[in-house]
Amino acid sequence: MVTYKLKQNFKMFTLNSNRELAEEMASLLGCELGKCSVTRFSDGEIQIHIEESVRGSDVFIVQSTSMPNHEHIMELLIMVDALKRASADTINVVMPYYSYARQDRKFRSREPITAKLIANLLEAAGATRLLTMDFHSPQVQGFFDIPVDHLIGIPILSEYFLKKKLDDLVIVAPHNGGVVRARKMAGWFDAPIAMIDRRNPESDCSEVINIIGNIEGKTVIMIDDYLDTGDTFASAAKALAENGAKSIYACCTHAILSNSAKERIESSPIQEIVVTNTIEIPEEKQIKNMTVLSVATLMVDAIDRIHNEKAVSPLFE
Repeated sequence: MVTYKLKQNFKMFTLNSNRELAEEMASLLGCELGKCSVTRFSDGEIQIHIEESVRGSDVFIVQSTSMPNHEHIMELLIMVDALKRASADTINVVMPYYSYARQDRKFRSREPITAKLIANLLEAAGATRLLTMDFHSPQVQGFFDIPVDHLIGIPILSEYFLKKKLDDLVIVAPHNGGVVRARKMAGWFDAPIAMIDRRNPESDCSEVINIIGNIEGKTVIMIDDYLDTGDTFASAAKALAENGAKSIYACCTHAILSNSAKERIESSPIQEIVVTNTIEIPEEKQIKNMTVLSVATLMVDAIDRIHNEKAVSPLFE
C-alpha cells in the first residue's frame, strides 16, 4: 500500500454529492476529512460553516456536480467562497464529474455555452485549480484560466476487462463521437474497433442505422463517457445482438442513470455494465448486472502530486 506524505497545511473537505468516495480517498491518504456543516435556511438557501481554521492551508474540496446538479453546484461555489474569505492558500476543486460539459458550444442561435459559464463561476468564487475526470469534450479545459488536471477513466476500465481475459474482442463506439475513445481503449487490448452509425431524430432518442466493422461471433465492449438515459447503450446492444455479436459488455466513466436508464439496461442484451464511482449511485438506481469501480486511487495519486508539486502528467497516460 502506498504511503502518502502530506504537509502540515493539507486539508481535504467534502460536501454532499459523493461522501463515500471522499471518505475512501481520505482513508488512502491517511487523513481525516475537514469539519464543515451544510445546512438550509427555512426558504431552502444553503448555508455552509467551516468548523476549523484553514488559514494558509492547501485545501482540496471533493464534490461532483451530479443530480441534483444545481444544489451541488451552489454548495461548491459557496464552499469555495467561504474558503477564500477564511484565507486558504490554495483552493483545489476535486470534481470527479463535471456537469454541463455537454453544453460546450452553440448548436443553434441564441443558446448558452453553459460549460464555460460553470468555469467562470468557479474562478469567480475563488477556485485556484480543478481536478476532474473525463470531460464530455476535452476542449472544456480551455474554458478555464486556472490549471486543470483532466484524468481519464479508460485505464481503470481497461484493467478490469484485461483481468477477465475475454477472447475475440472488438471495442465498439456506440455513436459517431466515440471513435477516439474506442480507439484508445482498443490500444490496451490490441483489438480492432467497430462503430455504431446513428442518427438522432429527437434530442433524447437515438436510431441505429448501421454497424461499421466486423462484430459477428465476437465479444464486444462498448465504451462511452456517460450512461445517462441508457438509450444509446441499449439500442446499440440490440443492434449488435441482431448482427451476431457473441457477448456484449458496456462501460463508461460517469453513471448518471436518469429517467428509465436502469430498466433499459436490464432489459437489453448487455451482459455486464461497468462504471466508476465518480457519481454516487443510490440503491434504487443500481443495476443488477452492474460493476462499480473506484476512482479513489487515481484521484489520490493526483492530489498527492499536486500537493507535493510533482508532475501529474504520468497519470494521463
